[in-house]
Amino acid sequence: MPKLTLIEMVQDALSDMDSDEVNSINDTIEALQVAQIIKTTYFEILNDGDWPHLGQLMQLTASGTSAKPTHMTIPDNVRYMEWIKYNKRLSTDTKDKYAAVTYMEPQVFLEFVNQRDSSNSDVKVVTDDSGVKLLILTNVAPTYYTSFDNDVVVFDSHDSDVDATLQQSKTQTYAYREPTFSMTDTYVPDLPSKAFPYLLAEAKSVCFNALKQSANQKEEQRSTRQKRRLSQERYRMAGGITYPNYGRQGKK
Repeated sequence: MPKLTLIEMVQDALSDMDSDEVNSINDTIEALQVAQIIKTTYFEILNDGDWPHLGQLMQLTASGTSAKPTHMTIPDNVRYMEWIKYNKRLSTDTKDKYAAVTYMEPQVFLEFVNQRDSSNSDVKVVTDDSGVKLLILTNVAPTYYTSFDNDVVVFDSHDSDVDATLQQSKTQTYAYREPTFSMTDTYVPDLPSKAFPYLLAEAKSVCFNALKQSANQKEEQRSTRQKRRLSQERYRMAGGITYPNYGRQGKK
């Protein structure tokens, strides 16, 4: 099935329910109700596991201030991050050196940095927005990171001989973005084409139950069949079923 616009799906559902024909989702209250059901169903489907088409490479936003040299912000549209890499190239190096930075749970991160000596010239006392003081190394590229609020990433160190703060241009992250939905006729849900039969069947099943107070066994069976097929074909690479790293880091 090709990708469908919202009005096309609404018209399809209304036709199956023997309801009035519409040219826009705003033509009738029932059409708007169907559109809302499709929207709710869409987000329920996306919340059922990880969808590869929502994953993409991104960069973190630097704090831009030496008062918080290792604080970086996660982009607003990120649901969660899989991993972070940072360019640990030294001032004397002739090529980039991207390497993984390891995630630490907040409590473990605090215990780790608290072991440092605040009187050491290579340790900087950084005050977080919470008022908590963090002991940050200033003579080495970051090794660990955490997040206390799922919005800001805090790294354990930075090399002040290279940069005054960690740089956005030196970050590499793989993250899953948060999808959006527009209640407009021409909107096409952000799903792979193979997922549209499942979205439509699941939405129709809900429509019959919610708006007609009657179950549609055929649509329920079609929905179950499409869900089973999607679980096997969701990933286009590596031959079908692929299980990503569910160790969610940063935003969860």
